[in-house]
Amino acid sequence: MTVPHPAPPSEDAEGHDVVKAARVARRWPVVAGSVAVVVVVGLGLIIALRPREPFAIDAEWMGEIVEHRSPLWLGPALFFNYAGGSIIGSVVIPVLIFLLLLAFRRPWGAAFFAIASVLSVVCVQVLKHTVGRARPTEILVHADTGSFPSGHTANAATMVVVLGILFPRVWVWCVGVVWAVLMAVSRTYLGAHWISDTIGGILLGAGVAVIVWAPLAHRLAIEATQPHPFWLARRHAPVE
Repeated sequence: MTVPHPAPPSEDAEGHDVVKAARVARRWPVVAGSVAVVVVVGLGLIIALRPREPFAIDAEWMGEIVEHRSPLWLGPALFFNYAGGSIIGSVVIPVLIFLLLLAFRRPWGAAFFAIASVLSVVCVQVLKHTVGRARPTEILVHADTGSFPSGHTANAATMVVVLGILFPRVWVWCVGVVWAVLMAVSRTYLGAHWISDTIGGILLGAGVAVIVWAPLAHRLAIEATQPHPFWLARRHAPVE
């Protein structure tokens, strides 16, 4: 006599569809992510042929930015500069997110975040050194060589897409999109990047995150059906 086993849940409370996720690796994520990365590489090739000549939209945007600079906006721009780079943005925040995902019993989610983040950084550095684009002369902060693509915006886009996939709620995506857009604007406000650098960074960071997600989608969806420690604690708490 065989004992029937309960079927795994098809969907969790946050909207992860486990059945659909099993087919993700063969569908649009790989194609969409690959197209985004190819567009960035193509843009990089065009820029490499004219590393010191910005596009017309770059020059126009930078002209508007420089004209409207004021002490009121400098503080927020510097905040994004440190939050998206330096030791805080490059090490402290990513490690904190990684540890929080582990604390919430999301080991596959933590692995997804770590792999996507590292791969995004590697791709950015390879393109920076290959393209060799000069930064704007109106730069207000210290920065390394290579303007294309923007590492700050690539890191922000990767983080936003990963967290949006792991926690598919409208407010998560809204906050994430606002963060990525403000990061991009702050990079141009400080003169650290041309606007096309930030567009390339967003496309690259998001594309890498989606590509990494595809082979992990099924495991991540199954993992999301498991209650996190706080939910377990509430369920087992004694009733007074």
